[in-house]
Amino acid sequence: MKLFTSREVAKILNLPPTRIRSFVRAGFITPVRERRALRFTFKDLIFLKTAKGLLESSVPSHRIVRMLSSLKRQVPPDQHLSSIKIYADGRRIVVWDGKARWQPDSGQFLFDFSAGAIVQNVALAGTPRKTNLPGLTAEHWFNLGVELESTSTHEAEKAYLMALEIDPQMANAHLNLGKLYHDGNELKKAEAHYRAAGTSAPKDPAPRFNLGVLMEDLQRPLDAVRAYREAIQLDPAFADAHYNLGLLCESLGKKTEALAHLRSARKLYRTE
Repeated sequence: MKLFTSREVAKILNLPPTRIRSFVRAGFITPVRERRALRFTFKDLIFLKTAKGLLESSVPSHRIVRMLSSLKRQVPPDQHLSSIKIYADGRRIVVWDGKARWQPDSGQFLFDFSAGAIVQNVALAGTPRKTNLPGLTAEHWFNLGVELESTSTHEAEKAYLMALEIDPQMANAHLNLGKLYHDGNELKKAEAHYRAAGTSAPKDPAPRFNLGVLMEDLQRPLDAVRAYREAIQLDPAFADAHYNLGLLCESLGKKTEALAHLRSARKLYRTE
């Protein structure tokens, strides 16, 4: 089997060696080590080429790392990440394994039915009142919002708001709407919905994790630490929360805590 040196990989892909090493440190690829030098397989090259493509699609590097962390725990441990297709679809990162499409950031699956036909049927041109469509439940509006994210975030927002009009305590609708606002840089709105999701689902670590990411984006690291710790308290096996908290603690000079969380994350990624 042909193996490539770090220098050869950097030359083939026109990728900085520092970027290659960062993916190795995070555990996304595990190259062969020969006399302290790294040797990469062709599968590793395919994976790195995909990561490079995401960078060239203007996906921020920190988001790629978070996405790959999530994806690593979503696929079987014996499946190499190069065996699935990862691509940027507008503002989203989408994964395709030949059977289903999903967003690794949130774990949301994308349905195959035509959202366009549904939009025509329910007339989303303006935000309808729930009394106009008595047959649609909050769950219907939520599922429609998930599908509409791939075609129109504005219409998806309307669908999630309709779900919340019917059921103001619907945690998943708050969570997804918060993610829409987060990705659209409407950070205050995102915070409100993440917190509402956490209140509606007090045992779900996802709202706390998303809130932690948001707090980092708002340059509020101590609030981010608090949110990640809450997510881990609810789910000690939440590898992504350990990983993000580890990096954050490292940046804050909390070396001991950083090392503990990064070790936990690496162990969890390997055992999933």
